[in-house]
Amino acid sequence: MRIVDLTTSVAGPYGTMLLSDFGAEVIKVERPSGDDARQWGPPFLDGQALWFASVNRNKKSVALDLRQEEARASLTTLIEGADVFITNQPPDVQRKLGLDYESIKAIREDIIFVSITGFGLSGPRAELTCYDLIAEGYSGIMDITGAAGGKPQKIGAPAADMLAGQDAAMATMAALMDRQRTKQGHKIDISLVESMTRFLTCRISSYLGSGDVPVRSGGTDSVIAIYQPFDTADLPINLGLGSDPIWTRFWKAMGDEEYGARPEFASNAKRREARAEIVDRIQEILLTRSRAEWLALFATARVPAGPINRVDEVAGDAELQARGLFFALEDDAGNVSPQIGLGIQVDDSICVPRSVPPRLGEHNDEVLGQT
Repeated sequence: MRIVDLTTSVAGPYGTMLLSDFGAEVIKVERPSGDDARQWGPPFLDGQALWFASVNRNKKSVALDLRQEEARASLTTLIEGADVFITNQPPDVQRKLGLDYESIKAIREDIIFVSITGFGLSGPRAELTCYDLIAEGYSGIMDITGAAGGKPQKIGAPAADMLAGQDAAMATMAALMDRQRTKQGHKIDISLVESMTRFLTCRISSYLGSGDVPVRSGGTDSVIAIYQPFDTADLPINLGLGSDPIWTRFWKAMGDEEYGARPEFASNAKRREARAEIVDRIQEILLTRSRAEWLALFATARVPAGPINRVDEVAGDAELQARGLFFALEDDAGNVSPQIGLGIQVDDSICVPRSVPPRLGEHNDEVLGQT
């Protein structure tokens, strides 16, 4: 499958990189100044912005000034030979540049057209510009993230971008499958705000059914009674006591089965009522040993628990490394690009990367010479 990709920043490029990891050929069409993310640094490595490099492997870069007639003709030829066209321009810009669905469909009738915008292609907010931060604010996630009584916080990664990109890839694959059956193209409309809002499905559903508005709590207000971080004698730990059998095993491991068997703690609903008391009791005990000791004990007892890792600890995780999640790509000049894999294995195999993130316009001659 060939994809003509006019997206910039993170959401669109991440979506097309996912498709490229599954085998699609992606032609990345950039302005002469390049994808905005090429400038998002420091940090840079070998002159390449690492944010850009993280979402653009396996692609061929073509730099075109679409204000020029010759460049427009080249783009038209690319679209004629493409299965998918994807853009993240606002609707008015799509129409102005002739990159909207009707214009692209006129070039290739059965094209899969994918639009990723902040608010979607319809509605009074459709023309507003948007970034991940703005989408997180609209979605409600920032209002429930952070310490109790503290200020709203953004998630520590571009969550709306990544979710929207994943949605775009998933919808594209579904549309391509349907086209094989019907021979018809499709228009796919992805909204950063809606992808991020769907991330709150459990929270919003709980509000709609109960009327209870969730508030910031530092992640200690889960519907599961005990589902939060705790301190140990040295480093913090996460505990998830998500069922009655786990609750029983936990207190056996803690050496206090009698406390866990108290009738006032007999169900998750009852434990939620007594959450403050239980949390204090657990915290008191956990302070008596190190995190490593507790993790070993809970692993044996089959109690869900884990560390709260820094990014450097995640990158150094031997198990994740062994499963091929982290790797590096090297170009012909010896420049190295660190990469993070899909975390998806098919038939016991991880994705096989084909090429490093491209330099701006690197494939102009190769790609346009074919048109």
